[in-house]
Amino acid sequence: MEFVIASLLALSVVAAKGINIDREYQRGIIFRLGRNYSVKGPGLYWIVPLVDQKVQVDIRTKTIDIEPQETVTADSVTIRVNAVLYYRIIDPSKAINRVESYQVAVYQIALTTLRNVVGQNSLDDVLQKRDKINNAVQSIVDEVTESWGVAIERVEIKDVEIPQSMQRAMAKEAEALREKRARIIKAAAEQEASQKLSEAAAQISGNPIALELRRMQMLTEIGAENNTTTLVMMPTEFINMARTIAQGSTPSPTINPVPETVPVNAIVRTAEES
Repeated sequence: MEFVIASLLALSVVAAKGINIDREYQRGIIFRLGRNYSVKGPGLYWIVPLVDQKVQVDIRTKTIDIEPQETVTADSVTIRVNAVLYYRIIDPSKAINRVESYQVAVYQIALTTLRNVVGQNSLDDVLQKRDKINNAVQSIVDEVTESWGVAIERVEIKDVEIPQSMQRAMAKEAEALREKRARIIKAAAEQEASQKLSEAAAQISGNPIALELRRMQMLTEIGAENNTTTLVMMPTEFINMARTIAQGSTPSPTINPVPETVPVNAIVRTAEES
């Protein structure tokens, strides 16, 4: 009787060792007598003690920080690039049985692919078209890791280190481009201004009194508030008389009098306030 009780207790202890609990993000790969049997989890399940062996796998998204590495771009510029890769296990059985260490394998293939893809693009593409390079690396790595039961979710280039000499050259190039753009804008403004002046001259030639109105408007702007300029308006006839007296004779036919369309002139005296 005691032997039976002891046997039952021993069997109960052995059976209890077969009870396993996996969390929601864990899966258990069961090997029965060394052969791949099934995938268990999450939750509570039981395996045969001393017959089944379990390998636990985490199926959450994992992050790999690809260390900075030197590579040469397509236009022969040496740069240092580092990136980050996100992946997760979609088939735990393949991840354990197809590759010895899926973590190391994913890291190495990502490292090599990043260097190769960057080497096939120019420096401008690396700096300005990172999405293109990220997608290229992701597609290549995902194609390789698919047979391992691993899916690549995203690849992002974090930083690109450029030599100091190249940075200075790029700064000079950017400065030259900005100067070129400024000159083009200034030339376009001069061209537009000349066109507007030509249109204004054509319009004033048809109506000369408009020129006099414009002069009066300018005098008004000069005599604005807080301005020390003094304006004195004088008739045109007085100016013509002053010319005649200064010459000591009547006006000569060769002398061009002031046009009748200009009724007034202004003598401007500016006094600077201390």
